[in-house]
Amino acid sequence: MAVTQTPRQPTAIKPSAEEIKNKRLNDENLKLAVEALTQDGAVVVEDAIPVEDLDHLNAKMIQDSRLLQSRGEDSPFNYNKGNLQQDAPPWAEYFHPSIFCNPIATQITSAILGPRPKWTFASGNAAMPPLPGIENERQPVHNDVEFPHPPKCFALVTNVPLIGMNPENGSTETWLGTHNRTVAREGGQKGQRATGHIPQEQLDEQVAKAGPPIQPTLRKGSFAIRDFTIWHAGMPNKTEDIRIMLAQIHFASWFPNPTRLELSEDIKPILEELDAKGELNLEVPVNWVPKEEVQKSYLDRALGKKYKVNKTDE
Repeated sequence: MAVTQTPRQPTAIKPSAEEIKNKRLNDENLKLAVEALTQDGAVVVEDAIPVEDLDHLNAKMIQDSRLLQSRGEDSPFNYNKGNLQQDAPPWAEYFHPSIFCNPIATQITSAILGPRPKWTFASGNAAMPPLPGIENERQPVHNDVEFPHPPKCFALVTNVPLIGMNPENGSTETWLGTHNRTVAREGGQKGQRATGHIPQEQLDEQVAKAGPPIQPTLRKGSFAIRDFTIWHAGMPNKTEDIRIMLAQIHFASWFPNPTRLELSEDIKPILEELDAKGELNLEVPVNWVPKEEVQKSYLDRALGKKYKVNKTDE
């Protein structure tokens, strides 16, 4: 008789009230986070972001999600129309440091990547409710890193869901322990809407070795950090609510990466103040754009797969 393996959940860290106030994990919790990322390629930090900040941003991004979906074939979908690539509004009104440069998240990424990682990617995705007569599809399991990369960790992704995230509303399928791969390209097609997927034989081998993948549940106010190279797949949203999850990518300072953020000029003093108070701890290469200009263009940016992250990218 076959035995069904129960998927192992990622390590979840709940900071104390003192840690939240100090905007830093204590040594014990930081050690847990580093160990989880080293072993599993992922860690969850619970209740670390004020829900009012999430609600404010979510209301605006839901409006944007509906606008993007209305574009049909011209919408910025990833693999299928139920999963939209979507940038957050990049001007000060919606730029909450607790979300975009959370000091606990940066403390963890700096512990792995070294001092002052480079923050050069800020985007997200919207898992859309099913449309009448159209069943949302899952993404193929894939690896975002389609270029030669070192065997050690060089980049970490902070994922912030704007509402509670669970298997019902499309939490990302994650294959723990599949990071630190030295294969330059995992296979499958390379293209704007069909990035290299992981071959089925490799998926079968991974299940036999480490068990099935997971779809974690995160309460609103929590965030996850994952290794950039871990295998994952967007999953269908079976609810009536749009589920938006942001992604901020930090790169080690030594990794060649010419990408720059594009932000409204009114965010610059926010970052400068955080840096002066010692709460940023990031290098943030930015092309500063007038607010009126960025408001007109931010929903028309390239898909995430077109972002340049390495000089050897095609």
